[in-house]
Amino acid sequence: MLLHADSAQFRTGWFMESVISASMIVLVIRTRQSIFHSKPSPYLFGATIAIAIITLIIPYTPLASVLGFQALPLSFVLILMAIVALYVTAAEIVKGIFYSRIKF
Repeated sequence: MLLHADSAQFRTGWFMESVISASMIVLVIRTRQSIFHSKPSPYLFGATIAIAIITLIIPYTPLASVLGFQALPLSFVLILMAIVALYVTAAEIVKGIFYSRIKF
């Protein structure tokens, strides 16, 4: 394992990556254009950023123990964000391929 995470760290990382990547993918699939060429509405963008921030904060609050989460070291969080960035990039690439082959 790259991070040598225990079960609480794995659970926390899985939660953080899943929620943040799911909210980011909404920005990818909402349009045929790249997320860099088609700006989302301020409300959608704001909601996505708010979800990401809240998700990153939860493991450092008293709610973490109720959910079985544990505060993660910065190195874990940075690796998780790299995973999310790779996922969003892959989704953009696949979307581009899909729309170049499918015309409707």
